[in-house]
Amino acid sequence: MTEKRRQTEEKIRCDACPVMCYIAEGKVGACDRYANENGRIVRCDPLTILHRRVEQGGEIRPFMATEWDGQMVGGDDVFVSGVGSGTTYPDYKPAPFIVSREVEGADFITVVTEAIFSYCGVKVKIDTDRHLGHEAATVRAEGEAIGHVTTSEYGSQMLSLGGVEHLTGGSKAEGRVTCDALLKLCNREAVELTIDGGATVEVQAGQPPVVDGHREERMRVGCGSATIGMFASQWHGLVDEVVVVDDHITGVVSEHQAGKVLDWPDTGIRIKGRRSTPGRYFQVAQPGRGWGGTDIEDPLTILNPWLAKKGARPGLTMLMVSTTGEQYGYYVLDDNLEPQPAPLPDTLKPSVDLIAENCEPALCTVMFQAGAGGSLRSGVTKNPVQLTRSVQALKTHVTCGGAPVFVWPGGGITLMVDVTKMPDGSFGHVPTPALVAPLEFTLEREHYRALGGHDAQVRSVADVLATGGEYGGAVRAVSDTRRGKG
Repeated sequence: MTEKRRQTEEKIRCDACPVMCYIAEGKVGACDRYANENGRIVRCDPLTILHRRVEQGGEIRPFMATEWDGQMVGGDDVFVSGVGSGTTYPDYKPAPFIVSREVEGADFITVVTEAIFSYCGVKVKIDTDRHLGHEAATVRAEGEAIGHVTTSEYGSQMLSLGGVEHLTGGSKAEGRVTCDALLKLCNREAVELTIDGGATVEVQAGQPPVVDGHREERMRVGCGSATIGMFASQWHGLVDEVVVVDDHITGVVSEHQAGKVLDWPDTGIRIKGRRSTPGRYFQVAQPGRGWGGTDIEDPLTILNPWLAKKGARPGLTMLMVSTTGEQYGYYVLDDNLEPQPAPLPDTLKPSVDLIAENCEPALCTVMFQAGAGGSLRSGVTKNPVQLTRSVQALKTHVTCGGAPVFVWPGGGITLMVDVTKMPDGSFGHVPTPALVAPLEFTLEREHYRALGGHDAQVRSVADVLATGGEYGGAVRAVSDTRRGKG
């Protein structure tokens, strides 16, 4: 027998995903999630339990591996998550762990698994005024298309990344790069994205975005009109005119309703752009990375000549400011009614600082979105549609790595979760390509039996911690993320 043949025969086949790798002794599979340990397929990451004692700074001792203190293991303090549990894909058999625990006197079941998602993506919210790219522009990683720009919302720009069209509907390289980018984003790693015709942005969940090398610090306080509404009274009596420059709605205090309430006199100012309502102007400039998300560096370019018959006069003062307070300028009209730059008076500085003070920190938010459908549900119950109906009826509570999820109305179990609420390293992948994410279904045991659950496979928390599962017995404890952070 040749050496090569002997090595091939020593490999064992992993049945945890459709790739069905042959893994040699001491090696890991193509997904880096499973390994061959002494001739047995084991999960590389330990099963993760969420424990309130850890959150409170207490000690966790492995059950049965040390001297038992006589206390019951289980209950509301311990939650077995899907992280590290393994999967049973395709779900021809019950989920890896179906755990019974008592919560406030009631018997609850939690079904945990690591689900494989070919149909998944992330929604990214980037807090910035700076123009990242036009709506529907392609977003790329390593040169491959992985998603697109969607809408620009209040103080943020939104991206939609991944989805089945990029994971499996394009080239092999597109699918691989898309899966890699989603995996990193979901595990809270930094990813550099480029937008066709737009900016390069570094995105990392829970961290400020870096746009074309500029690290954002502030999310704007509101549009130009909203800023006028919030701070008009702060400026009254200190300056003759205030213009808040914004790509969406530029505000002018002397014309704005907030100014009228304060009996603010006319100034003869005229703004370029499309007038919406008094003191509110659209399209004063093109989108960009300058003042208020426009393409201008000199705010005076949005002004037409002033009108003396409407109140303009030499010596009239004007403050121009952006929606984050990062850019501002003070001007005085000369004898030709042209604004000339002047130092900002000390009396106005606090009002500019107040805009900055009211800005939220600029962050990137990554929401994982997927559909928990298909065969996955048969790992929970013999009648899968009953699980869907139970979730939609709010009788079954769904979590990802212990983090609360938003379940979309309508058919199926389409969920969305903030990845920063989940334990570190919660996500994995398989080379098909697809993402792997932890998933837990929690419901009363009586209801579990009623919807056709695998009741014979139910185990106690103590038994899970003592004997592990099909893919090993390693366990780690982390703080309970279900109540959020911060």
